[in-house]
Amino acid sequence: MTAVRTSPVIASPGKSVLFITLGITDKPESYAKVIEFATGFSALLRSMQNRFYGENFNALMGIGSDAWDKLRPGKPKPKELVSFKPIQGPKHTAVATPGDLFFHIRADRQDICFELAAMINELLGEVTYFIDEVNGFRYLDGRAIIGFVDGTENPDESDKNEFALIGDEDPEFRYGSYAFTQKYLHNMQAWRKLPVEEQEKVIGRRRFNDIELSDDEKPATAHNNVSKVYDLDGNEMKIIRANVAFSQASKNEYGTFFIGYSRSFAVTHQMLKQMFSGNAEGHSDRLLDFSTPVTGTLFFIPSPEYLDEFDA
Repeated sequence: MTAVRTSPVIASPGKSVLFITLGITDKPESYAKVIEFATGFSALLRSMQNRFYGENFNALMGIGSDAWDKLRPGKPKPKELVSFKPIQGPKHTAVATPGDLFFHIRADRQDICFELAAMINELLGEVTYFIDEVNGFRYLDGRAIIGFVDGTENPDESDKNEFALIGDEDPEFRYGSYAFTQKYLHNMQAWRKLPVEEQEKVIGRRRFNDIELSDDEKPATAHNNVSKVYDLDGNEMKIIRANVAFSQASKNEYGTFFIGYSRSFAVTHQMLKQMFSGNAEGHSDRLLDFSTPVTGTLFFIPSPEYLDEFDA
């Protein structure tokens, strides 16, 4: 599958990342302003990319279910765009939190991320309100802040479009993607008390070299066991994870911002159900004993072409 324009969903991760979640004030003029902004978003990105060529700058805009209904009343809606509902497991819960607009901004320099964020605020500040903002960073050699390489299960470059971008199954929204976001806070005191060998059993991989544990070594509750999803033919279904670390060390806050891009949210949702409620064998994710989600929101990422005509 080849998009008309390269989707920002599969862009380079960048060394600095900014995630912004906003609500829209419930006024007719607010929705008109957001529609105007959406139609000009691609042009704004092109200007930024020309200014900061070679800095791996890219960004995308997502829209939540409730906001879509108000921005596009009476018009088609992506088939799987709904308000996320909490997943209550025996021990842990995947919470649901609000969000109308979402921005994923990435570059090799933090000041470039800030530049676009300031423009978004200038253009939308009067018609939106703050929900959440996370400044993320590439940690060491692409590791989560708990010390393990992140994104290991991502599809190969040649397969990313196939797993991340909608195709003929929803032609109105071809080349769009579903983005599910969760902000996790880690109990680093408890995590650090675990011997490295025990940490490896929680994740299912070696910490130093990222080699997967053998079936004999890996517990059934390992993160990379319970988070895998297969189709009816036994083929693994993948999503694109663009997770980043964030921290305020002086506040003892250490976290991972999880974001999963997928062609079908059903795949991501099944992963979450297995992690929190348990897989077919009843095993849930041991990593949740050390990682607590404090947000959970689903957004749809329209293709650049769709956004250009968002006022149609």
